[in-house]
Amino acid sequence: MKSVDPALEYSIDLHDVRKTYRGRVQALRGVNMQVPKGQIFGLLGPNGAGKSTLVKIIMTVVRPSQVSGSILGQPVGHQPTLAKVGYLPENHRLPQYLTGRQVLDYFAALSKVPRSVRRERADKLLNIVGMSDWADQRVNKYSKGMLQRTGLAQALMNEPDLVVLDEPTDGVDPVGRREIRDVLLRLKDQGKTVFLNSHLLSELEMVCDRVAIMVQGQVAMQGTIEELTAASRRYEITILGSPPEWVAQTDSLKAEPLADGHFKVVLMSADANDAQPVLDRLRGSQSTIISMRPVRESLEDLFMRAVQDPATGKPLQVGAARPR
Repeated sequence: MKSVDPALEYSIDLHDVRKTYRGRVQALRGVNMQVPKGQIFGLLGPNGAGKSTLVKIIMTVVRPSQVSGSILGQPVGHQPTLAKVGYLPENHRLPQYLTGRQVLDYFAALSKVPRSVRRERADKLLNIVGMSDWADQRVNKYSKGMLQRTGLAQALMNEPDLVVLDEPTDGVDPVGRREIRDVLLRLKDQGKTVFLNSHLLSELEMVCDRVAIMVQGQVAMQGTIEELTAASRRYEITILGSPPEWVAQTDSLKAEPLADGHFKVVLMSADANDAQPVLDRLRGSQSTIISMRPVRESLEDLFMRAVQDPATGKPLQVGAARPR
């Protein structure tokens, strides 16, 4: 087995990140986060949880009050490393008097991409994000979705090892969102690391290998969706008519009525082997089995669980900032 250098294992490896504004407002309160190389990582949380502040610290736009860790194997804030990072900020602004092609050329020049490769790379990326037909139109004629597509293309002009995207599908129609998902999966196939900050949970669930949920300036949960939802995994068996009496007497089973005289028998286990005896017993009790399917929490369910106060069941106070 090939050995892995611990210093290079993560594209982003953050420890105890803190940011306090004006000496009393705590935006980040000890964030620990690891983003493995070559994966798509989703950062989510309610408004004001500190997500954008964390992204800006990664990109050295905001100076942290305290931080340790690395970005692409170098200490956080190492300026030369930013040449290997592509960045699409939230609510980005593109020069309105430039065309889409000129925007890509301009930002690539800022990243010191050689002139000899900029035109060919711009044409390729404009085609990938579906903006080739608008490449020579001024940006001031672009819709919100077109601006997002162009912004994504500019974030890739320096062929980065790490791509940091803040709300990349904001304002993009369903067709565009699917195309952007395809781009992100292509980047992953190329060995790139993609760091996404988004409110669109369904989008994140389709592409992310791992997620972190931030609440009030801290990471409440972090891991793969399978790991985080392991406790909720179960099998749901739909039958016609009332379930046999033994179902209610079995600790791992519960029955719930459905419409049209159907019932749902829930087996609280993720092991398919545990489902087979239940199916056999239902058949032996002359129950008609309509369907069986594995079920787990969705990312939305996971998110709502993370932002709830365990004592009251109510959502936690919005925002990360708290007086010291």
